[in-house]
Amino acid sequence: MNIMVPNRTSANLALNQLVDERVAAGELLVHLAFGEARLPVLPELAQRLAAGASRAAYGPVAGDHGVRAAVAGYFGRRGIPTVADQVVVAPGSKPLLMALQFAVPGDVLLPQPAWNTYAPQAELAHKKVYRVPIPAECGGVPEPGALQETIRKARVTGGNPRLLVLTLPDNPTGTLASPELVRAVCAVAEAEDLLVVSDEIYRDVVHDPVATPVLSPAEVIPDRVVITSGLSKSLGLGGWRIGVARFPTGAGGERLRDSVVSIASEMWSTLAGPMQHVAEHAFAEPPEVTERLAACARLHGAVARAVHGTAVAAGASCRPPVGGFYVYPDFEPRRAQLAGRGITDSASLAEALLRDFGIVVLAGHLLGDDPQALRFKAATSLLYGDRQQQLEALHSDDPAQLPHVASQLDRIAAGFEALAS
Repeated sequence: MNIMVPNRTSANLALNQLVDERVAAGELLVHLAFGEARLPVLPELAQRLAAGASRAAYGPVAGDHGVRAAVAGYFGRRGIPTVADQVVVAPGSKPLLMALQFAVPGDVLLPQPAWNTYAPQAELAHKKVYRVPIPAECGGVPEPGALQETIRKARVTGGNPRLLVLTLPDNPTGTLASPELVRAVCAVAEAEDLLVVSDEIYRDVVHDPVATPVLSPAEVIPDRVVITSGLSKSLGLGGWRIGVARFPTGAGGERLRDSVVSIASEMWSTLAGPMQHVAEHAFAEPPEVTERLAACARLHGAVARAVHGTAVAAGASCRPPVGGFYVYPDFEPRRAQLAGRGITDSASLAEALLRDFGIVVLAGHLLGDDPQALRFKAATSLLYGDRQQQLEALHSDDPAQLPHVASQLDRIAAGFEALAS
């Protein structure tokens, strides 16, 4: 029997399980390999979940009108006018991204590197994946000239690139494409007749929204952009699985939404009623939610910047993080020293960090990066301690100096420095 599915678990989930098992066995590991915003649940959201527990009926596939209207209001407040009929809610943004792969014909263009789920999803939908290098200043978007050249070459060789995936802000680099760069990429998408999927699940985790404005591609080419998002990163509700999608304006957007809803009806039926109850409240953004969003962004930014500083001090080059909770160091400047330790690529670099220093990272080749490069993703959001310590970090003016956070940062700094010396 020929079963056309990947024969491996998603790399980040597999590593997270490995870490859990080894920690349970008594090992002391610094976990930088899993992008979970592990923070206490906002009490008001827990109350909404309990209040919605009686919502046991299936309901509409796309979601009840109330939650879709709340999501539409959320986008409207961010300069993207939206009506409820443009919105679909789902058990996480991953199913929505998968449904889009099935709904949109043609092959897929990805920035290189990119989140490790995009490519396997495209492969499940029997699509070719074309990776395009990112520009020097940021990740999450391809370099516009390289994007156009990749499309040209793909078509010459029989490919059919039709879908472009962007991440704003970016996982894995923790950076955000400038408005000018977003416009340039959108110009290519429009000229080449591409549908854009803009994964904006980290939009509310921009560390300084005033200094780092987000321009969504949906503001530039509204008739050809689908936005995906959710509550797992901004409010730490990953296990609750609440995802949303905002579909393009016009008849084409309506047809695409209908196609995704049709696929959803066979894949997940609907978002669970209690979770819709939570989402309606969260996306309406009452004061306690906006306050928590701001506190989370401050915390993630402070600790990500601290890890960035340790990487640079150890001799790595690294783009400064401005959103999310990731840094993406490149130890190329230390290649000669690393070679003396038998480290010649991203796999051996990640292996050495775990073996010698108990630091767990996600190697760059698992994100589609050049396997010979000395790069990895470090997720900083699991450094905040237990529940009480997390609350302390959320309310601290300088969370990186809290003893339980600083001890983790010191261990990272020591490991990076010893590795590259």
